[in-house]
Amino acid sequence: MRRLTWVQPEDLIGHELRQAALDGREPKVIAARWRAAGGPDAPERAGASPGPVSPYLRRLAEDLLDELADLPSRLDEPTDLDRIRRLCPDWPAPAPRTPVTAERLEAAWLGRAAGCLLGKPVEKLPLDGIRALAQAVGNWPLSTWFTARGVPAELLAAHPWNRRSAATSLAETIEGMPEDDDLDYPLLNLRLLQRHGRAFTTADVAALWLDTLPAGRVFTAERIALRNLLLGIEPPHTARYRNPFREWIGALIRADVHGWTNPGDPAAAAAQAHRDATLTHTANGVYAAMFTAATLAAAATGRHDVHACLRIGLTVVPPGSRLAEAVRHAVELAHEHAGFDTVVDRLHARWSPTHHWVHALPNTALIAAALTHADGDFAGSICRAVSGGWDTDSNGATAGSVAGLLAGSPAALPDHWTAPLKNRLATSVAGFDGIGFDALAHLTHREASRP
Repeated sequence: MRRLTWVQPEDLIGHELRQAALDGREPKVIAARWRAAGGPDAPERAGASPGPVSPYLRRLAEDLLDELADLPSRLDEPTDLDRIRRLCPDWPAPAPRTPVTAERLEAAWLGRAAGCLLGKPVEKLPLDGIRALAQAVGNWPLSTWFTARGVPAELLAAHPWNRRSAATSLAETIEGMPEDDDLDYPLLNLRLLQRHGRAFTTADVAALWLDTLPAGRVFTAERIALRNLLLGIEPPHTARYRNPFREWIGALIRADVHGWTNPGDPAAAAAQAHRDATLTHTANGVYAAMFTAATLAAAATGRHDVHACLRIGLTVVPPGSRLAEAVRHAVELAHEHAGFDTVVDRLHARWSPTHHWVHALPNTALIAAALTHADGDFAGSICRAVSGGWDTDSNGATAGSVAGLLAGSPAALPDHWTAPLKNRLATSVAGFDGIGFDALAHLTHREASRP
């Protein structure tokens, strides 16, 4: 039997030691105790180490996880929404929602799917592997789907495609949009709004997950939160208890529907994203979701260019936070350098030595850089986001969602990117398997129009 990923205490402790150092705590003494006992480092890319440790090391990992949680932080990065608002001097005023068309929302769904699909085969690969695979077939700078045709066998052996995605996500294998958590979460949040409307609570999110979300389809912070719910832990403590992934990208990839259904009201979009995100995330993990939702709420109006949308997104993020600083730095790099490879190299030099490839900070920065450098162009945005590495499918999805909204209609998106989707989405979310993006757009439009 394979080891269950993202929950083994002996694997969590290494991630928590890294997270503690990043969020302003001092874990050196606890790290020394773990290493002196023979504790292993966290798996770098896998969700679990190859085999179990001794019962003693497992108990020690559990104890140290709790000790780390008690360490004070020197950073002022709150998760409470009222405290976040107080730190945001430009928090947007409440605004009436702007009418949004079903066509614009269909472009957002299609954009999210296409960007995700582009990134799926190279998820988990290092940056040099992504570049080598694309360069081998003349697809660099990245401009079309990845393909295995013409790639030397030795290169594929050194950098194999994501094993779950190669059969459905290469140019020669795409037949509609395959299942992916980056599309499952928007479906879940659409169902959330259908059931509870805009007044949903974090407890409503938890109940929906328990009712409908297969545990095998969730990862990192989301899997920890589900485990915590089954242990009887209630939100928002589900985001904190033995959860070293609470500032990773999971809440960001759930934010789209909150932005799509609040066109012109970024404050409301951010507040909805906050109620969703705090089931699983804290601090910068929550800020990334709020930033994304507010950016999308601005883009959904059709009144702003991508640069204004990103600026509006930052108004709901504490300006002194690590997330705000990361986005500002990425946007600055994108304006300074004509070549996007240079932007990516600078971002990797800044973040890769210290942050996991699924952490919200580098990935949000990369999304902002890609959208800025492409000036909101659809193909340019998704190709840049994916070519930058890290969480490729998630970054392509979010960049595609923003750029799709800005494009305004399915007809404005290149057929090259939308035709292979065949207007069909596979999912394990009950009631949605095989649905078309046009149908999803009408369902989303109904929620965006509901009082």
